[in-house]
Amino acid sequence: MKVSLVGGSGYTGGELLRLLVQHPKVEVEQVTSDSMAGKPLHRAHPNLRKRTDLTFVPHSELDSADFLFLAMPHGRAMERLPDLIPRAGKIFDLSADFRLRDPEAYRTYYGVDHPHPELLGRSVYGLPELHREAIQKAMLVSGPGCIATASILALWPLAKAGLLEGGPTVVDAKTGSSAAGVNEGPASLHAERSGVMRLYAPTGHRHTAEIEQELGAPIALSCHAVEAVRGILATCHVPLPEAPSEKDLWRLYREAYGNEPFVRLVKESGGIYRLPEPKILSGTNFCDVGFAVDTHANRVVAVSALDNLMKGAAGTAIQCMNLMSGFPETLGLDFMGLHPI
Repeated sequence: MKVSLVGGSGYTGGELLRLLVQHPKVEVEQVTSDSMAGKPLHRAHPNLRKRTDLTFVPHSELDSADFLFLAMPHGRAMERLPDLIPRAGKIFDLSADFRLRDPEAYRTYYGVDHPHPELLGRSVYGLPELHREAIQKAMLVSGPGCIATASILALWPLAKAGLLEGGPTVVDAKTGSSAAGVNEGPASLHAERSGVMRLYAPTGHRHTAEIEQELGAPIALSCHAVEAVRGILATCHVPLPEAPSEKDLWRLYREAYGNEPFVRLVKESGGIYRLPEPKILSGTNFCDVGFAVDTHANRVVAVSALDNLMKGAAGTAIQCMNLMSGFPETLGLDFMGLHPI
């Protein structure tokens, strides 16, 4: 299958290319970037040296492909998609431009009027654990946000059981610097990031909209920047009239994720890694999910960890591509991580 990538010079584009050049069922045809046009891919992604001879091409030289990945900054795909649809059999967009079903939410959370709201209904929210069958049939799939992915997977079994209705559920998310992208600016400089535990979004984070959309419940999301390159840890506090038993929670989480290839239940009685830990997930497509019961405060603490560039972006993109193309869902995603790292 011939695959091209629009906007491949950033961190997410690089991670996607790392997976695509090793995928046994695809051939990467083109990677576009106006700023890097004419330069080899390894100028932006040094880990690709000797793995591909491709060079970046300008956006204007994009040809047709069987499958098209869009890895442009937020706001670009929503403008260009009508011109891109005729050039690809199927499209996966890694930006936020087609994640939300309500066009008003784009005005609230992104400060823009969506130029093509008629296309929102054609896009499937690209989280296989929730929408596998719809993804398999889709022409356009939108990749979830990284913090949204972690939060939704932590809370989905509770949402299905109706346990989020008393809300709001409080989500405390911590994220590494790569989630900000290549060109974020001074906030991601080593001198400013080293040693920090920075509350950068106490309220109003953009991913709130998609978490509430998918879970159908009110969410109070706060986000911190911490000193790590990769990784997200989402700690979710669910107030309840009465705390459930651990046995009941095990049943809910096993029913939801027992057959999921990339969700692991992590809740052990001892050891360093008795609950999810982002560090050991670097480079993998796993999301580790755990929970604890607080009988003192009548709450469930649901927690999840993932690599923001993988299960939070490029890994899920490949997982969805496999589903959309009839390939085994796990193909090309078998890296199990490193320990110690």
